Amino acid sequence: MTRHGGQILVDQLVLQGVERVFSVPGESFLAALDGLYDAGIANIVCRHEGAAAMMAEAHGKLTGRPGVLFVTRGPGAANAASGLHVARQDSTPMVAFVGQIARGHRDREAFQEVDYRAFMGPLVKWAAEVEDTARLPEYIARAFHVAMSGRRGPVVLALPEDMLSAHAEVRDIAPPPAGPSPIAAPQVDALLAALDGAARPLVVAGGPGWSSQASADLARFAERFDLPVAVSFRRQDYMDNRHPNYVGDLGVGMNPALARRLGTADRVIALGTRLGDIATAGYSLIDPAAQGRRIVHVHPDPDELGHVWRADPGIALPAPQMLTVLAHARPPGHPSWGAWTRDARADYEAWGEPRETPGAVKMEQVISWLDNTLPEDAILTNGAGNYAAFLHRYFRFKRFGTQLAPTSGSMGYGFPAAIAASLAHPGRTVVCLAGDGCFQMTLNEMSTAIQHGAAPIVIVANNGRYGTIRMHQERSYPGRVSGTDLANPDFAALARAYGGHGEVVADGAGFADAFARAAAAGVPAVIELRLDPEALSTGQTLSETRAAGEGR
Repeated sequence: MTRHGGQILVDQLVLQGVERVFSVPGESFLAALDGLYDAGIANIVCRHEGAAAMMAEAHGKLTGRPGVLFVTRGPGAANAASGLHVARQDSTPMVAFVGQIARGHRDREAFQEVDYRAFMGPLVKWAAEVEDTARLPEYIARAFHVAMSGRRGPVVLALPEDMLSAHAEVRDIAPPPAGPSPIAAPQVDALLAALDGAARPLVVAGGPGWSSQASADLARFAERFDLPVAVSFRRQDYMDNRHPNYVGDLGVGMNPALARRLGTADRVIALGTRLGDIATAGYSLIDPAAQGRRIVHVHPDPDELGHVWRADPGIALPAPQMLTVLAHARPPGHPSWGAWTRDARADYEAWGEPRETPGAVKMEQVISWLDNTLPEDAILTNGAGNYAAFLHRYFRFKRFGTQLAPTSGSMGYGFPAAIAASLAHPGRTVVCLAGDGCFQMTLNEMSTAIQHGAAPIVIVANNGRYGTIRMHQERSYPGRVSGTDLANPDFAALARAYGGHGEVVADGAGFADAFARAAAAGVPAVIELRLDPEALSTGQTLSETRAAGEGR
């Protein structure tokens, strides 16, 4: 059967099991939009390509399958780059289709012409341009395979407009069946041998490809061996934080006691994580040039092993696959790590005791209320900012698949991610934590949420500034405020203008009732928290931060 390229493309998406795509429409891929018309694939039409890309990335995180994005050429692709960067650094599978000029117009700087191999090649796992309509099935099959293989990540396929509208007679290519990838006994033996004899071991879990089963296996492994388990930045839902072997997250603003523990550990069992600069506090806790301890590294991408750390051993396997065996492995007869683990857990629990901040609305109290009140399967999202540190420090994630946050530190991520989560799981509570600066980067997607029936609750921490940058500014150049103050709208009124629910909380005593009304509204809701300007971070007020900077 002869089909136009857009129909061929969409037929491949159906075979890949795609149920939802995210897009901002463009004339460069009209044929693909036509293919989507009656394909049964939901097209979530967004207001900005950056937010659309973040929604696709969040969908990939939630489902474990590639999130799919359609954007137009030139400015559309440039806008989408921010979400592609999130997917790359977060190892999230994603396939992005980008419109392109007609093939005969290349190299003339035609309208919105971009060389996507050169532009996006360094940003993604693979960037290609489809020259021949008949090869669309081949390229799409490869794109989904690359996105899911090894270290998962984003792939970009550029689609010349005339190629996409042309017709071809070509067979579809179905995705291959999942093949067995048995784990070898010597790999497990090598890991256990490295662990045996350790005095101060620390398991660090992170990276892509996890599941509820992997989370359960991690907990069982920790229990059987009585090991402390830390997680990498924004992977706190990989293990129930209430578990006695869970000892915290190696993230921005990490617990100093956990940082010291990583610095003194004589065995680090890195399961899936790249063990990057955030987890190691800028490589100050472990120096790649003077490693000083044995690191066992389990990672799905063999090219990652030995990239930064001398792995002994390095095992090229997905961490969840290794854990299926470790969960049932026999613990060594010696030594006992019980005291080391209990001390690490005590440090974590002490770190979670709220430190009071100034003002009538206190973020530590808001987060503690959420921790004690939300259903265990509630999904929490956030972007970047000091407000997120309160969530990381005081909220205990209880189930896998309940945290959506960018390890790349991208502002604006939380709200698009919350929309994607609400669409994927309409029966679950979805809460987005956002700063006033963070929310304003993507709040125009409120109309996307209204249009498609998403109903996340957004809690806006409004302190009138880019708080993280102000914190660093006061530390380095105390009192010299430049570029960090914000003039903000009435966020609650803005939500109502879009057709959502909006409230302002100026006294913390009113938060619980405001949240109940927001949850009952059935539409996207915004609760604006009016914070005291002195409430800068979890550890210091603005004045204390400035004083510390002046004392340097």
